Formats: sequence, C-alpha cells, structure tokens
Amino acid sequence: MESMAKGEIVINQELCKGCGYCVKFCSRGCIIIGDKFNAQGYPVAQFTQVENCTACEVCAWMCPESVIEVYKYQRV
Repeated sequence: MESMAKGEIVINQELCKGCGYCVKFCSRGCIIIGDKFNAQGYPVAQFTQVENCTACEVCAWMCPESVIEVYKYQRV
C-alpha cells in the first residue's frame, strides 16, 4: 500500500487581509474566509477541511502577505 502525504496549514490570522487567494486556488476546498475578523478588521482565512489537505503549498505560494505555513506529514 502506497503512503500518501497529508498536511496541515497554519494561517497567521492577525496578518491575514482576507483577500481570498488561498481559498480560490485551493483545489481541495480546505480554506474558507470565515466570520471571524482580526484586529485590523479584515475577515480572515480559516483552515477547515483538514482531512482533504495534501500540503500542496499552493495556498502559501498564492498568499501576497506570506501568512500561511504548510506542514507535510508522511503517513507510514
């Protein structure tokens, strides 16, 4: 059985400006712009579909503020 990489992302919500690029470019639908606002008044991105994330890093590449960190885990 082949192991599949799974991942998780961490979004620095205090620096997020809610642009939605991460949401638009996540092909797995793992991120939403939620109802929560940061101290600057921006609605922030939230990582919601943990089980669907493959840690492809596209969300981090597309973020103009560089507020997303991607962690890739190898299932054994």
